[in-house]
Amino acid sequence: MSQMLLDSIRSPQDVKKLYNTNPKKLVALSKEIREVLVQTVSKNGGHLSPNLGVVELTLAIHIAFDIPKDSIVFDVGHQSYVHKLLTGRADSIGTLRTLGGLSGFPKRSESEYDFFNTGHSSTSVSAALGIARAKKLNSDESYSIALVGDGACSGGMIFEAINDAGHSELPLIIILNDNSMSISNTVGAIRTHLTKIRASRPYISFKRSTRNILSKTKFGKYCAVRLENLKNKLKYFLLPNVYFESLGLSYIGPVDGHDIPDLLNAFNIAKKLKRPVVVHVVTQKGRGYKPAEDNPEMFHGIGAFDADNPYCANKLSNSQVFGDALLELAKSDDKIIAITAAMPLSTGLTPFEHAFPERFFDVGIAEQHAITMAAGASVGGLKPVAVIYSTFLQRAYDQLLHDVCLQNLPVVIGVDRAGLVGEDGETHQGVYDISYLLAMPNMCLFSPASISELKEMLKLALNINKPVAIRYNRGLLPDFELKTPVELGVWEEIKPIQEVNIIASGRLVETALKASSELNVGVINARFLCPMDYEMLKRLKQESKAIITLEDGLAEGGFGSRVAKFMCRDISVYNLGVPNRIIPHAKVEQQDALCGIDTASVRRKILNVLGE
Repeated sequence: MSQMLLDSIRSPQDVKKLYNTNPKKLVALSKEIREVLVQTVSKNGGHLSPNLGVVELTLAIHIAFDIPKDSIVFDVGHQSYVHKLLTGRADSIGTLRTLGGLSGFPKRSESEYDFFNTGHSSTSVSAALGIARAKKLNSDESYSIALVGDGACSGGMIFEAINDAGHSELPLIIILNDNSMSISNTVGAIRTHLTKIRASRPYISFKRSTRNILSKTKFGKYCAVRLENLKNKLKYFLLPNVYFESLGLSYIGPVDGHDIPDLLNAFNIAKKLKRPVVVHVVTQKGRGYKPAEDNPEMFHGIGAFDADNPYCANKLSNSQVFGDALLELAKSDDKIIAITAAMPLSTGLTPFEHAFPERFFDVGIAEQHAITMAAGASVGGLKPVAVIYSTFLQRAYDQLLHDVCLQNLPVVIGVDRAGLVGEDGETHQGVYDISYLLAMPNMCLFSPASISELKEMLKLALNINKPVAIRYNRGLLPDFELKTPVELGVWEEIKPIQEVNIIASGRLVETALKASSELNVGVINARFLCPMDYEMLKRLKQESKAIITLEDGLAEGGFGSRVAKFMCRDISVYNLGVPNRIIPHAKVEQQDALCGIDTASVRRKILNVLGE
């Protein structure tokens, strides 16, 4: 087997060397990188489309800049796989997103080339500006670079950062990677503006072919240079780049994000300006792998798949169950509206969007706006349901508290990906929502243990005049038969109360049942974390000697802590949950074991409490 070009790349210096000695080999290197990306992600899962789209862009960044002296911050960070391959981690790429392996996001503890841990959108410009200010105070004249996608520009933090950066006069370079996608198609006014200033793909193709033809002769090269100068003068006169320049940033672009010479030219111009500048780059998400080109949203973040047959039927998920149930309820209630923050497919709302486009609202990557807009819609007499990943809902803490809970508005929140999430790791763990939602006045927190409960809880949530959050995990809950009706604030006694009892919530009810198999232990399904079932708690206090609580949120400050407080040390209470430390990326079952909430660990705890 012939040696791959990628085998010779151990650092950005090797990329520069390859470019300086034989720049045409970068085409072959790009092809190799895409093959490795497809091979790795098909095995381990991960973010495929974003990385396929930034191969040439990442190569150009490492050629044009002196990384790590120049610092680069990746917005979100799910497009950093190529960067990892070029910075000494190619040999480890097979461990991506596995326990003890490479993270799917930039991680400072992993490499000197990773300057800032990211995982949530719209943070890069703020971080890069902070780094630039530190450089200035340290008399460091190197560059600070932020690589941000057009979708992230719908996040308010980007506006705040650009507004600040515009008057800073620092050598801050913002590379705007414009592929018309965040996860789903980019929405909002920013998209419209970028569409106006984006070079069309036919234009880019024409430009590339024309330059190739002209470059074959000396006269042709002379004409190409003159045409480029004329084009730049016309472009800067005609294009509506006022948005960035009115905020004090210089603007360069649009640039073909798959044309390395074009990119290098733009970056060199940006470096010479020595001031804040936006380099507008146009790329194709999913480039080089036809299934991802045709369906970039499906391959944005995907589990392991067959690269040769990627369109195998998707498994049913809690997100789909929730979305389908909401759609059915909306058919008979025209007050129901659905809200997403740039993730209609991932949150199961695509069928709702198709059925009721006038009642579906994708607000872009703007969770704070989503929640307050939902509150306003509620005041207006609608029944808003905002479906947001637990980890992203954290960004709207103040809006939940101030705009929803303090006004006691009937807004329903679908808290998707609650609990441990697996391979996406620490930046995406949904383990904090129980703690902060329980602290909010008027908030009701539902925790279904089965598909049937999830459907019934959504129906209940839409018919009570209070804020409701329904948390459900990634994957699929078991399809237990609903033996007792779902009533607000009433828990379910699955196994009769004994001297030792487990109170479990959500997906961990199944764990409690498995762990307590053939043992004289009661099992309670805590369907509602708020309001809690105080009648059940009184019974448990009278009839129990020990209680074990089990939740996939923080053990300290979760619902187990409230149970312990209610018991007032009259009986022993053991709170099992996620410890207050960073839980690394791994499979969910491995994370459960690390936290001591897997079946084996819970059974050991039961036996210990029973004295066996």
